[in-house]
Amino acid sequence: MTFAGRFRDKVMVVTGAAQGIGRGVALRAAAEGAAVLLVDRADFVSDVAREAGERAAFFVCDLETHDGAAAAMAAAVTAFGRVDILVNNVGGAIRMRPFAAFEPEQIEAEIRRSLMPTLWGCHAVLPIMLGQGGGTIVNVSSNATRGIRRVPYSAAKGGINALTQALAMEYGEAGIRVVATAPGGTQAPPRIVPRNPNGDDTREQAWMAEAVEQVTSSTFLGRYATLDEQIAPILFLASDEASYITGSVLPVAGGDLG
Repeated sequence: MTFAGRFRDKVMVVTGAAQGIGRGVALRAAAEGAAVLLVDRADFVSDVAREAGERAAFFVCDLETHDGAAAAMAAAVTAFGRVDILVNNVGGAIRMRPFAAFEPEQIEAEIRRSLMPTLWGCHAVLPIMLGQGGGTIVNVSSNATRGIRRVPYSAAKGGINALTQALAMEYGEAGIRVVATAPGGTQAPPRIVPRNPNGDDTREQAWMAEAVEQVTSSTFLGRYATLDEQIAPILFLASDEASYITGSVLPVAGGDLG
C-alpha cells in the first residue's frame, strides 16, 4: 500500500539502498512523492535509482567512514538543496558464531558494519538539518540486541538504540526528530552482495541455523516478516504523521522485543 503525496516536497536520503529493506524504502518513498538520494557502496544502486524515477539520484561511497557519510550528505544537498529525512539502513551481521569463537578482527568488522555507518550518517547530516531548522532521522536497528550467535552485531545495534535516544534528547529543541525501528527476522530475496564474502563453513552454517531457530521461536507470530512489513513502519516514522514521536525505538518483530 502506498500513500500518494505523503512525501511531496521532501528530500530523503536512504542508505543501504541497493537491496533489501533499503531498496524497498527508497522505491516506496519515491512513489509517495519524495526526492530520493539512494546511497550504497554497491554500484548497482544506480539501477534502483533508475527504477525509482526522475526525482531519484544515487551516490556510491563507503559509509563505514566519516568521509563517505559526509560526501553522501553533500551530494544530497547538491542534487536537491536540503535533507529533510535520513534513513540509516546500512548494517547486517557478517558472521554468526558463539562469541568465544569470534576473532578480534571479526568483532571489529561487525561494529564497523552495523554501528559506524549510522553513527557517521547522523554526525554528517546534523549540520545540514540544524542549518535548515529541522529534519527527521530514522535509524534501522534490530531486535537482535537479545539473541544468540551474533553478540558483536547485537552490541552494534544496542549502540544504535542508545544513539537514537540520546540524539533525540539533545536535538529535539532544534526541530530534529530521531527515531528507530528494530526489525526482527525478515524474508528477503537472495542478496546480490553476500553478508559474508568469504562464505560460511559447515560450523558457521550450523550456528546460523541455531540463530534462525531462536529468532523464529522467539516471535509470537512464529514466522519471519515480509519486506513490506519492515518498510511500512520506517516510512510511517519518517512521515509527518509521526511528528510527535521522537527518541522511540519501535520493535517490528512479531512481538519479540529483543
